[in-house]
Amino acid sequence: MAAASGNRPESTGRAARQENHTMEVRTRFAPSPTGYMHIGNLRTALYAWLHARGHGGKFILRIEDTDQARLVEDSVRVIYESLAVTGLDYDEGPDKGGSVGPYVQSERRHIYREYADKLLASGRAYRCFCEKTEKQEEPPQGEEKPGGEQDGPILGYDGRCSRLSESEVQANLSKGLPFVVRQRIDKDGSTAFKDFIYGDISVENKQLDDQILLKRDGFPTYNFANVVDDRLMGITHVMRGCEYLSSTPKYVLLYKAFGWDCPEHIHLPHILGPSGRKLSKREGSVALSDFLNRGYLPEAVLNYIALLGWNPGTEQEYFTREDLVKTFDIARIGKAPATFDEVKLAWLNGQHIKALPPEKAHELFARFYPAELAGRTDLAKLSAHIQGKVEKPSDIPQMTAFLSKLDEGYSAELFVNKKNKTTPENCLAALGDLKALLAGLPAWDFASIYAAVLGYAGEKGLKLGAVMWPLRIALSGLTVTPTGAIEIAELLGRGESDRRLGLAMEKLRVPL
Repeated sequence: MAAASGNRPESTGRAARQENHTMEVRTRFAPSPTGYMHIGNLRTALYAWLHARGHGGKFILRIEDTDQARLVEDSVRVIYESLAVTGLDYDEGPDKGGSVGPYVQSERRHIYREYADKLLASGRAYRCFCEKTEKQEEPPQGEEKPGGEQDGPILGYDGRCSRLSESEVQANLSKGLPFVVRQRIDKDGSTAFKDFIYGDISVENKQLDDQILLKRDGFPTYNFANVVDDRLMGITHVMRGCEYLSSTPKYVLLYKAFGWDCPEHIHLPHILGPSGRKLSKREGSVALSDFLNRGYLPEAVLNYIALLGWNPGTEQEYFTREDLVKTFDIARIGKAPATFDEVKLAWLNGQHIKALPPEKAHELFARFYPAELAGRTDLAKLSAHIQGKVEKPSDIPQMTAFLSKLDEGYSAELFVNKKNKTTPENCLAALGDLKALLAGLPAWDFASIYAAVLGYAGEKGLKLGAVMWPLRIALSGLTVTPTGAIEIAELLGRGESDRRLGLAMEKLRVPL
Protein backbone atom coordinates (compact mmCIF):
# COMPACT_ATOMS: atom_id res chain seq x y z
CA MET A 1 0.00 0.00 0.00
CA ALA A 2 1.36 3.40 -0.95
CA ALA A 3 1.83 6.22 1.54
CA ALA A 4 -1.09 8.57 2.19
CA SER A 5 1.14 11.61 2.24
CA GLY A 6 4.73 12.56 1.85
CA ASN A 7 5.54 11.79 5.47
CA ARG A 8 2.99 9.32 6.81
CA PRO A 9 2.05 5.83 5.61
CA GLU A 10 -1.51 4.73 4.99
CA SER A 11 -3.17 3.42 8.12
CA THR A 12 -4.51 -0.10 8.32
CA GLY A 13 -7.96 1.34 8.98
CA ARG A 14 -7.95 3.37 5.79
CA ALA A 15 -6.71 0.41 3.76
CA ALA A 16 -9.59 -1.64 5.11
CA ARG A 17 -12.04 1.10 4.17
CA GLN A 18 -10.80 0.91 0.60
CA GLU A 19 -12.08 -2.64 0.45
CA ASN A 20 -15.54 -1.63 1.68
CA HIS A 21 -16.36 2.01 1.09
CA THR A 22 -19.86 1.57 2.50
CA MET A 23 -18.51 1.31 6.03
CA GLU A 24 -18.07 5.05 6.40
CA VAL A 25 -19.12 8.07 4.37
CA ARG A 26 -15.98 9.93 3.33
CA THR A 27 -16.13 13.11 1.27
CA ARG A 28 -13.51 15.61 0.25
CA PHE A 29 -13.04 19.21 -0.76
CA ALA A 30 -10.15 19.46 -3.21
CA PRO A 31 -9.61 23.08 -4.26
CA SER A 32 -6.86 24.26 -6.56
CA PRO A 33 -5.01 27.30 -5.09
CA THR A 34 -5.21 29.26 -8.31
CA GLY A 35 -7.45 32.10 -7.13
CA TYR A 36 -9.95 33.27 -4.55
CA MET A 37 -12.57 31.12 -2.80
CA HIS A 38 -15.71 31.73 -4.83
CA ILE A 39 -19.33 30.82 -4.26
CA GLY A 40 -19.14 27.72 -6.45
CA ASN A 41 -16.12 26.39 -4.50
CA LEU A 42 -17.84 27.04 -1.22
CA ARG A 43 -21.05 25.28 -2.25
CA THR A 44 -19.07 22.17 -3.20
CA ALA A 45 -17.28 22.25 0.15
CA LEU A 46 -20.55 22.80 2.01
CA TYR A 47 -22.42 19.94 0.34
CA ALA A 48 -19.50 17.55 0.90
CA TRP A 49 -19.20 18.66 4.54
CA LEU A 50 -22.94 18.36 5.17
CA HIS A 51 -23.12 14.89 3.65
CA ALA A 52 -20.22 13.69 5.79
CA ARG A 53 -21.43 15.33 9.01
CA GLY A 54 -25.02 14.17 8.44
CA HIS A 55 -23.85 10.55 8.22
CA GLY A 56 -21.24 10.64 10.96
CA GLY A 57 -18.50 10.37 8.36
CA LYS A 58 -15.28 12.17 7.51
CA PHE A 59 -14.65 15.34 5.51
CA ILE A 60 -11.18 15.57 3.96
CA LEU A 61 -9.36 18.69 2.77
CA ARG A 62 -6.91 18.19 -0.08
CA ILE A 63 -4.97 20.99 -1.75
CA GLU A 64 -4.62 20.16 -5.45
CA ASP A 65 -1.60 22.27 -6.34
CA THR A 66 -0.29 20.22 -9.26
CA ASP A 67 -0.70 23.10 -11.73
CA GLN A 68 2.34 24.98 -10.45
CA ALA A 69 2.28 27.55 -13.25
CA ARG A 70 -1.12 28.85 -12.15
CA LEU A 71 -0.62 29.00 -8.39
CA VAL A 72 -1.68 32.29 -6.83
CA GLU A 73 0.16 33.58 -3.79
CA ASP A 74 -1.84 33.36 -0.57
CA SER A 75 -4.54 31.19 -2.17
CA VAL A 76 -3.87 28.33 0.23
CA ARG A 77 -4.17 30.70 3.20
CA VAL A 78 -7.48 31.97 1.80
CA ILE A 79 -8.75 28.38 1.55
CA TYR A 80 -7.87 27.67 5.20
CA GLU A 81 -9.36 30.94 6.42
CA SER A 82 -12.54 30.51 4.37
CA LEU A 83 -13.21 27.05 5.78
CA ALA A 84 -12.39 28.24 9.30
CA VAL A 85 -14.66 31.30 9.20
CA THR A 86 -17.58 29.26 7.82
CA GLY A 87 -17.06 26.45 10.33
CA LEU A 88 -16.46 23.76 7.71
CA ASP A 89 -13.90 21.82 9.73
CA TYR A 90 -12.00 18.96 8.13
CA ASP A 91 -10.86 15.62 9.50
CA GLU A 92 -7.49 13.86 9.50
CA GLY A 93 -4.50 14.49 7.26
CA PRO A 94 -0.72 14.37 7.62
CA ASP A 95 1.01 15.66 10.74
CA LYS A 96 2.23 19.21 10.10
CA GLY A 97 4.57 19.83 12.98
CA GLY A 98 2.25 18.71 15.74
CA SER A 99 -1.06 19.68 14.14
CA VAL A 100 -3.18 17.98 11.51
CA GLY A 101 -3.00 19.68 8.16
CA PRO A 102 -4.66 19.00 4.84
CA TYR A 103 -3.26 16.68 2.22
CA VAL A 104 -1.17 18.59 -0.32
CA GLN A 105 -0.62 16.97 -3.69
CA SER A 106 2.77 18.57 -4.34
CA GLU A 107 4.02 16.65 -1.28
CA ARG A 108 2.78 13.35 -2.70
CA ARG A 109 4.54 13.21 -6.08
CA HIS A 110 6.31 9.95 -5.30
CA ILE A 111 2.90 8.31 -4.83
CA TYR A 112 1.67 9.37 -8.26
CA ARG A 113 4.95 8.23 -9.79
CA GLU A 114 4.43 4.81 -8.23
CA TYR A 115 0.91 4.47 -9.62
CA ALA A 116 1.93 5.77 -13.05
CA ASP A 117 4.63 3.10 -13.11
CA LYS A 118 1.96 0.49 -12.38
CA LEU A 119 -0.03 1.62 -15.39
CA LEU A 120 3.08 1.62 -17.57
CA ALA A 121 3.88 -1.92 -16.46
CA SER A 122 0.36 -3.11 -17.24
CA GLY A 123 0.28 -1.39 -20.63
CA ARG A 124 -2.53 0.94 -19.54
CA ALA A 125 -0.26 3.95 -20.00
CA TYR A 126 2.67 4.86 -22.23
CA ARG A 127 5.49 7.35 -22.46
CA CYS A 128 4.94 10.19 -24.91
CA PHE A 129 8.02 11.98 -26.26
CA CYS A 130 6.15 14.47 -28.46
CA GLU A 131 7.24 18.06 -28.10
CA LYS A 132 3.75 19.50 -27.66
CA THR A 133 3.62 21.24 -24.29
CA GLU A 134 1.38 20.25 -21.42
CA LYS A 135 -0.11 23.75 -21.43
CA GLN A 136 -1.42 23.15 -24.93
CA GLU A 137 -2.57 19.65 -24.12
CA GLU A 138 -4.29 20.16 -20.78
CA PRO A 139 -6.73 23.06 -20.31
CA PRO A 140 -7.03 24.75 -16.90
CA GLN A 141 -9.25 22.95 -14.45
CA GLY A 142 -12.95 23.57 -14.86
CA GLU A 143 -12.82 24.47 -18.54
CA GLU A 144 -14.00 21.13 -19.91
CA LYS A 145 -17.15 21.22 -21.97
CA PRO A 146 -20.06 20.27 -19.66
CA GLY A 147 -22.71 17.69 -20.34
CA GLY A 148 -20.61 14.62 -21.05
CA GLU A 149 -20.47 15.30 -24.79
CA GLN A 150 -17.59 16.28 -27.02
CA ASP A 151 -17.33 17.10 -30.70
CA GLY A 152 -14.61 14.65 -31.69
CA PRO A 153 -11.43 14.08 -29.64
CA ILE A 154 -11.26 16.37 -26.65
CA LEU A 155 -7.82 17.78 -27.36
CA GLY A 156 -6.84 16.02 -30.55
CA TYR A 157 -3.66 14.12 -29.65
CA ASP A 158 -3.22 11.44 -32.33
CA GLY A 159 -1.67 8.80 -30.08
CA ARG A 160 1.46 8.37 -32.19
CA CYS A 161 3.69 7.50 -29.21
CA SER A 162 1.31 4.74 -28.18
CA ARG A 163 2.51 2.88 -31.28
CA LEU A 164 6.22 3.05 -30.46
CA SER A 165 7.93 -0.31 -30.06
CA GLU A 166 9.69 -1.16 -26.82
CA SER A 167 13.06 -0.76 -28.54
CA GLU A 168 12.09 2.71 -29.77
CA VAL A 169 11.00 3.68 -26.25
CA GLN A 170 14.28 2.47 -24.79
CA ALA A 171 16.24 4.30 -27.46
CA ASN A 172 14.48 7.55 -26.60
CA LEU A 173 15.10 6.99 -22.90
CA SER A 174 18.79 6.33 -23.59
CA LYS A 175 18.96 9.70 -25.37
CA GLY A 176 17.50 11.36 -22.30
CA LEU A 177 14.48 12.64 -24.20
CA PRO A 178 11.86 14.18 -21.89
CA PHE A 179 8.46 12.55 -21.83
CA VAL A 180 5.03 12.65 -20.31
CA VAL A 181 3.02 9.61 -19.27
CA ARG A 182 -0.28 9.26 -21.08
CA GLN A 183 -3.31 7.12 -20.37
CA ARG A 184 -3.82 4.49 -23.05
CA ILE A 185 -7.48 4.50 -24.05
CA ASP A 186 -8.89 1.82 -26.32
CA LYS A 187 -10.88 3.81 -28.87
CA ASP A 188 -13.32 0.95 -29.51
CA GLY A 189 -16.59 0.83 -27.62
CA SER A 190 -17.82 3.30 -25.04
CA THR A 191 -17.46 4.12 -21.36
CA ALA A 192 -20.52 4.49 -19.15
CA PHE A 193 -21.08 5.57 -15.61
CA LYS A 194 -24.03 6.54 -13.43
CA ASP A 195 -24.04 9.97 -11.89
CA PHE A 196 -26.18 10.44 -8.78
CA ILE A 197 -27.75 13.62 -10.18
CA TYR A 198 -27.62 13.25 -13.96
CA GLY A 199 -28.19 9.50 -14.20
CA ASP A 200 -26.68 7.19 -16.83
CA ILE A 201 -24.05 8.80 -19.07
CA SER A 202 -22.16 7.09 -21.86
CA VAL A 203 -19.38 8.45 -24.07
CA GLU A 204 -17.81 6.79 -27.09
CA ASN A 205 -14.17 6.08 -26.40
CA LYS A 206 -13.10 7.54 -29.74
CA GLN A 207 -14.07 10.93 -28.30
CA LEU A 208 -11.63 10.52 -25.41
CA ASP A 209 -8.08 11.75 -25.76
CA ASP A 210 -5.13 9.84 -24.32
CA GLN A 211 -4.84 12.30 -21.46
CA ILE A 212 -1.57 13.13 -19.74
CA LEU A 213 -1.12 11.55 -16.31
CA LEU A 214 2.38 12.72 -15.42
CA LYS A 215 3.95 15.86 -16.85
CA ARG A 216 7.59 16.31 -17.79
CA ASP A 217 8.34 18.01 -14.47
CA GLY A 218 7.12 14.94 -12.57
CA PHE A 219 3.92 16.60 -11.40
CA PRO A 220 0.71 14.71 -11.99
CA THR A 221 -2.18 16.26 -13.86
CA TYR A 222 -5.33 17.03 -11.93
CA ASN A 223 -7.15 14.24 -13.76
CA PHE A 224 -4.69 11.60 -12.56
CA ALA A 225 -3.90 12.79 -9.04
CA ASN A 226 -7.53 13.16 -7.99
CA VAL A 227 -8.32 9.57 -8.98
CA VAL A 228 -5.33 8.16 -7.11
CA ASP A 229 -5.98 10.30 -4.04
CA ASP A 230 -9.70 9.61 -3.93
CA ARG A 231 -8.87 5.91 -3.88
CA LEU A 232 -6.10 6.08 -1.30
CA MET A 233 -8.18 8.33 0.97
CA GLY A 234 -11.18 6.03 0.73
CA ILE A 235 -13.48 8.72 -0.67
CA THR A 236 -16.98 7.31 -1.05
CA HIS A 237 -18.75 10.33 -2.56
CA VAL A 238 -17.08 12.65 -5.06
CA MET A 239 -18.87 16.00 -5.35
CA ARG A 240 -17.82 18.48 -7.99
CA GLY A 241 -19.30 20.85 -10.56
CA CYS A 242 -21.15 19.46 -13.57
CA GLU A 243 -18.44 20.93 -15.85
CA TYR A 244 -16.43 17.82 -14.91
CA LEU A 245 -19.01 15.42 -16.33
CA SER A 246 -17.10 15.31 -19.61
CA SER A 247 -13.88 14.23 -17.85
CA THR A 248 -15.48 11.54 -15.71
CA PRO A 249 -15.32 8.76 -18.37
CA LYS A 250 -11.52 9.13 -18.34
CA TYR A 251 -11.56 8.85 -14.54
CA VAL A 252 -13.74 5.75 -14.79
CA LEU A 253 -11.25 4.17 -17.20
CA LEU A 254 -8.44 4.91 -14.74
CA TYR A 255 -10.36 3.19 -11.95
CA LYS A 256 -10.86 0.20 -14.22
CA ALA A 257 -7.20 0.19 -15.24
CA PHE A 258 -6.24 -0.18 -11.57
CA GLY A 259 -9.03 -2.67 -10.88
CA TRP A 260 -10.69 -0.30 -8.40
CA ASP A 261 -14.36 0.33 -7.71
CA CYS A 262 -15.57 3.82 -8.55
CA PRO A 263 -16.87 6.10 -5.80
CA GLU A 264 -20.33 7.65 -6.07
CA HIS A 265 -20.21 10.59 -8.46
CA ILE A 266 -22.37 13.61 -7.65
CA HIS A 267 -22.02 16.39 -10.20
CA LEU A 268 -23.57 19.62 -8.96
CA PRO A 269 -25.62 21.93 -11.21
CA HIS A 270 -24.23 25.24 -12.44
CA ILE A 271 -24.74 28.45 -10.51
CA LEU A 272 -25.81 31.16 -12.93
CA GLY A 273 -25.40 34.90 -12.67
CA PRO A 274 -28.11 37.51 -13.30
CA SER A 275 -27.44 37.36 -17.06
CA GLY A 276 -28.22 33.65 -17.17
CA ARG A 277 -24.60 32.72 -17.82
CA LYS A 278 -22.39 30.77 -15.43
CA LEU A 279 -21.61 32.89 -12.38
CA SER A 280 -18.30 34.69 -12.74
CA LYS A 281 -16.47 37.68 -11.38
CA ARG A 282 -17.40 39.62 -14.52
CA GLU A 283 -20.95 39.89 -13.19
CA GLY A 284 -20.05 41.19 -9.74
CA SER A 285 -18.79 39.82 -6.47
CA VAL A 286 -18.53 36.05 -6.32
CA ALA A 287 -15.63 35.75 -3.86
CA LEU A 288 -16.49 34.79 -0.29
CA SER A 289 -14.12 37.47 1.02
CA ASP A 290 -16.05 40.18 -0.84
CA PHE A 291 -19.28 39.21 0.88
CA LEU A 292 -17.66 38.96 4.30
CA ASN A 293 -16.03 42.37 3.86
CA ARG A 294 -19.48 43.84 3.24
CA GLY A 295 -20.81 42.41 6.46
CA TYR A 296 -22.49 39.25 5.26
CA LEU A 297 -22.44 36.67 8.02
CA PRO A 298 -20.71 33.36 7.18
CA GLU A 299 -23.75 31.43 8.40
CA ALA A 300 -26.04 33.48 6.14
CA VAL A 301 -23.82 32.83 3.13
CA LEU A 302 -23.84 29.09 3.90
CA ASN A 303 -27.62 29.19 4.37
CA TYR A 304 -28.09 30.83 0.98
CA ILE A 305 -25.68 28.75 -1.08
CA ALA A 306 -27.13 25.56 0.41
CA LEU A 307 -30.33 26.50 -1.43
CA LEU A 308 -28.52 26.94 -4.76
CA GLY A 309 -29.30 23.51 -6.17
CA TRP A 310 -30.73 21.81 -3.08
CA ASN A 311 -34.38 21.89 -2.05
CA PRO A 312 -35.31 20.97 1.55
CA GLY A 313 -38.77 19.88 0.41
CA THR A 314 -40.50 22.43 2.65
CA GLU A 315 -41.12 26.19 2.65
CA GLN A 316 -38.31 26.70 5.17
CA GLU A 317 -35.59 29.07 3.97
CA TYR A 318 -33.82 30.09 7.17
CA PHE A 319 -31.32 27.46 8.30
CA THR A 320 -28.55 27.50 10.83
CA ARG A 321 -25.52 25.35 10.09
CA GLU A 322 -26.83 22.82 12.61
CA ASP A 323 -30.22 22.80 10.88
CA LEU A 324 -28.54 22.05 7.57
CA VAL A 325 -26.64 19.09 9.02
CA LYS A 326 -29.93 17.59 10.19
CA THR A 327 -31.88 18.38 7.01
CA PHE A 328 -29.48 18.11 4.08
CA ASP A 329 -30.03 15.15 1.75
CA ILE A 330 -28.17 14.68 -1.52
CA ALA A 331 -31.31 13.08 -2.96
CA ARG A 332 -32.84 16.57 -3.05
CA ILE A 333 -30.11 18.11 -5.22
CA GLY A 334 -31.60 18.95 -8.61
CA LYS A 335 -30.28 19.08 -12.16
CA ALA A 336 -31.51 22.56 -13.01
CA PRO A 337 -29.01 25.42 -12.78
CA ALA A 338 -29.49 27.74 -9.81
CA THR A 339 -29.49 31.51 -10.20
CA PHE A 340 -27.52 33.57 -7.74
CA ASP A 341 -29.71 36.36 -6.35
CA GLU A 342 -27.99 38.79 -4.02
CA VAL A 343 -31.33 40.31 -3.02
CA LYS A 344 -32.33 36.94 -1.56
CA LEU A 345 -28.93 36.56 0.07
CA ALA A 346 -29.28 40.00 1.66
CA TRP A 347 -32.71 39.12 3.01
CA LEU A 348 -31.37 35.93 4.58
CA ASN A 349 -28.44 37.89 5.98
CA GLY A 350 -30.92 40.24 7.65
CA GLN A 351 -32.69 37.26 9.21
CA HIS A 352 -29.43 35.95 10.63
CA ILE A 353 -28.49 39.41 11.90
CA LYS A 354 -31.82 39.63 13.74
CA ALA A 355 -31.01 36.35 15.47
CA LEU A 356 -27.66 37.60 16.80
CA PRO A 357 -27.22 38.54 20.46
CA PRO A 358 -27.21 42.38 20.64
CA GLU A 359 -23.53 42.54 21.54
CA LYS A 360 -22.62 40.43 18.48
CA ALA A 361 -24.72 42.65 16.21
CA HIS A 362 -22.95 45.73 17.58
CA GLU A 363 -19.58 44.08 17.04
CA LEU A 364 -20.56 43.45 13.42
CA PHE A 365 -21.92 46.97 12.84
CA ALA A 366 -19.14 48.86 14.61
CA ARG A 367 -16.64 48.65 11.76
CA PHE A 368 -19.14 50.20 9.36
CA TYR A 369 -20.09 53.29 11.38
CA PRO A 370 -18.76 56.60 10.00
CA ALA A 371 -15.92 57.99 12.06
CA GLU A 372 -17.91 61.21 12.64
CA LEU A 373 -20.44 59.32 14.76
CA ALA A 374 -17.86 58.15 17.27
CA GLY A 375 -17.92 60.29 20.39
CA ARG A 376 -21.19 62.04 19.59
CA THR A 377 -23.59 59.07 19.43
CA ASP A 378 -24.12 56.03 21.63
CA LEU A 379 -23.23 53.46 18.97
CA ALA A 380 -24.34 50.51 21.09
CA LYS A 381 -27.81 52.06 21.34
CA LEU A 382 -27.79 52.76 17.62
CA SER A 383 -26.92 49.12 16.93
CA ALA A 384 -29.80 47.96 19.11
CA HIS A 385 -32.20 50.27 17.26
CA ILE A 386 -31.20 49.20 13.75
CA GLN A 387 -30.46 45.49 14.29
CA GLY A 388 -33.84 44.47 12.92
CA LYS A 389 -33.50 46.73 9.87
CA VAL A 390 -30.03 45.92 8.52
CA GLU A 391 -29.58 43.40 5.74
CA LYS A 392 -26.20 44.53 4.44
CA PRO A 393 -23.96 46.19 7.05
CA SER A 394 -22.07 47.85 4.21
CA ASP A 395 -25.20 50.02 3.82
CA ILE A 396 -24.83 51.37 7.37
CA PRO A 397 -22.77 54.47 6.44
CA GLN A 398 -25.51 55.60 4.07
CA MET A 399 -28.30 54.56 6.47
CA THR A 400 -26.85 56.55 9.35
CA ALA A 401 -25.32 59.51 7.51
CA PHE A 402 -28.16 61.83 8.66
CA LEU A 403 -27.12 61.31 12.28
CA SER A 404 -23.65 62.75 11.74
CA LYS A 405 -24.68 65.50 9.35
CA LEU A 406 -28.13 66.76 8.42
CA ASP A 407 -28.68 67.62 4.80
CA GLU A 408 -30.13 71.03 5.55
CA GLY A 409 -31.30 71.50 1.98
CA TYR A 410 -34.26 69.15 2.36
CA SER A 411 -37.61 70.47 1.15
CA ALA A 412 -40.35 71.66 3.47
CA GLU A 413 -42.75 69.73 1.25
CA LEU A 414 -41.65 66.56 3.06
CA PHE A 415 -43.79 67.62 6.02
CA VAL A 416 -46.96 67.24 3.98
CA ASN A 417 -48.44 63.77 4.53
CA LYS A 418 -52.02 62.88 3.53
CA LYS A 419 -52.19 59.78 5.70
CA ASN A 420 -51.24 61.67 8.84
CA LYS A 421 -53.11 64.81 7.70
CA THR A 422 -50.08 66.98 8.24
CA THR A 423 -49.73 70.42 6.63
CA PRO A 424 -46.99 73.08 6.88
CA GLU A 425 -49.22 75.03 9.27
CA ASN A 426 -50.05 72.27 11.76
CA CYS A 427 -46.46 70.90 11.57
CA LEU A 428 -45.10 74.33 12.47
CA ALA A 429 -47.39 74.56 15.46
CA ALA A 430 -46.57 71.03 16.63
CA LEU A 431 -42.80 71.49 16.26
CA GLY A 432 -42.93 74.76 18.19
CA ASP A 433 -44.72 73.08 21.07
CA LEU A 434 -42.40 70.03 20.98
CA LYS A 435 -39.26 72.17 20.90
CA ALA A 436 -40.27 73.93 24.09
CA LEU A 437 -41.51 70.73 25.72
CA LEU A 438 -38.39 68.68 24.99
CA ALA A 439 -36.02 71.46 25.98
CA GLY A 440 -37.45 71.30 29.49
CA LEU A 441 -37.13 67.56 30.02
CA PRO A 442 -35.10 66.73 33.15
CA ALA A 443 -33.69 63.55 31.51
CA TRP A 444 -32.83 62.86 27.88
CA ASP A 445 -33.58 59.21 27.21
CA PHE A 446 -36.00 57.19 25.12
CA ALA A 447 -38.59 56.71 27.86
CA SER A 448 -38.67 60.40 28.83
CA ILE A 449 -38.84 61.65 25.22
CA TYR A 450 -41.52 59.14 24.27
CA ALA A 451 -43.66 59.95 27.32
CA ALA A 452 -43.47 63.66 26.55
CA VAL A 453 -44.44 63.23 22.87
CA LEU A 454 -47.21 60.76 23.68
CA GLY A 455 -48.59 63.09 26.36
CA TYR A 456 -48.52 66.02 23.97
CA ALA A 457 -50.44 64.08 21.30
CA GLY A 458 -53.08 63.08 23.87
CA GLU A 459 -53.41 66.60 25.22
CA LYS A 460 -53.97 68.03 21.74
CA GLY A 461 -56.25 65.22 20.65
CA LEU A 462 -53.91 64.22 17.84
CA LYS A 463 -53.07 60.80 16.49
CA LEU A 464 -49.51 59.85 17.34
CA GLY A 465 -48.55 59.69 13.65
CA ALA A 466 -49.50 63.33 13.18
CA VAL A 467 -46.86 64.24 15.75
CA MET A 468 -44.21 61.65 14.92
CA TRP A 469 -44.19 62.52 11.19
CA PRO A 470 -43.08 66.17 11.51
CA LEU A 471 -40.69 65.19 14.31
CA ARG A 472 -39.01 62.56 12.10
CA ILE A 473 -38.69 64.97 9.15
CA ALA A 474 -37.28 67.73 11.34
CA LEU A 475 -34.68 65.51 12.99
CA SER A 476 -33.55 63.61 9.88
CA GLY A 477 -34.57 65.52 6.76
CA LEU A 478 -35.82 62.15 5.45
CA THR A 479 -39.15 60.41 5.04
CA VAL A 480 -37.64 56.95 5.63
CA THR A 481 -35.15 56.26 8.41
CA PRO A 482 -33.81 53.06 9.98
CA THR A 483 -35.13 54.16 13.39
CA GLY A 484 -38.17 55.98 14.68
CA ALA A 485 -38.32 59.68 15.58
CA ILE A 486 -37.89 59.08 19.32
CA GLU A 487 -34.79 56.94 18.77
CA ILE A 488 -33.34 59.62 16.50
CA ALA A 489 -33.87 62.31 19.14
CA GLU A 490 -32.22 60.16 21.80
CA LEU A 491 -29.22 59.43 19.54
CA LEU A 492 -28.78 63.06 18.43
CA GLY A 493 -28.86 64.40 21.98
CA ARG A 494 -30.70 67.36 23.40
CA GLY A 495 -28.63 70.13 21.81
CA GLU A 496 -28.58 68.82 18.23
CA SER A 497 -32.25 67.86 18.39
CA ASP A 498 -33.16 71.37 19.50
CA ARG A 499 -31.06 72.86 16.69
CA ARG A 500 -32.72 70.72 14.03
CA LEU A 501 -36.20 71.50 15.32
CA GLY A 502 -35.39 75.19 15.05
CA LEU A 503 -34.14 74.77 11.47
CA ALA A 504 -37.35 72.93 10.52
CA MET A 505 -39.48 75.71 11.94
CA GLU A 506 -37.60 78.28 9.86
CA LYS A 507 -38.32 76.23 6.74
CA LEU A 508 -42.01 75.98 7.57
CA ARG A 509 -42.36 79.72 8.13
CA VAL A 510 -41.50 80.25 4.46
CA PRO A 511 -44.61 79.68 2.27
CA LEU A 512 -44.31 76.67 -0.02
